[in-house]
Amino acid sequence: MGQIKVTKDLDGISGLYLIEPAVHGDSRGYFMETYSQRDMEEAGIDIVFVQDNQSMSTKGVLRGLHFQKQFPQTKLVRVIRGEVYDVAVDLRADSPTYGKYHGEILTAENKKQFLIPRGFAHGFLVLSDEAEFCYKCDDFYHPNDEGGMAWNDPEIGIEWPKLTGTYPGSASGEGYFVDGAPLLLSEKDQKWLGIRETFKF
Repeated sequence: MGQIKVTKDLDGISGLYLIEPAVHGDSRGYFMETYSQRDMEEAGIDIVFVQDNQSMSTKGVLRGLHFQKQFPQTKLVRVIRGEVYDVAVDLRADSPTYGKYHGEILTAENKKQFLIPRGFAHGFLVLSDEAEFCYKCDDFYHPNDEGGMAWNDPEIGIEWPKLTGTYPGSASGEGYFVDGAPLLLSEKDQKWLGIRETFKF
């Protein structure tokens, strides 16, 4: 593996990978390979990605926690401008770490990539004034297939950095702030339920 450093099973959660590309810099700037199928396969990651997505969000925007119901996706995420706190929650019913989460600070400077396999919920919080977020998916987008759960569910207990506020008993973002900026969620993301209500086995 000449171009990437891989850390696997983050926080003991199988399937989560942190990927750090080799950056070649000099006085002119830098160059790096942002993705290499060969390096991934050498690291034991055999995934075929079929779609790339990109979004821009402002400080205090929280997107998530989302998952796909019938057409799950593996995602390889990174930030090309700004800073976000990116989170994956294990939703695999037979997993010993079901309901456990892992979060990573992703920035344009650290160039880290976070691999989130199928069977996880995903979300991120923007910590910088603006952030551009890119991710690869191993399945195409399927309309009306998105599910979700509350970003602030006490049972999961995600510790979002720089976030202040008091849990109101729902996924509402009212009264929450990030460095003084109000927390911004979509209307849909403020209506999701907690993990226990969402998944009743």
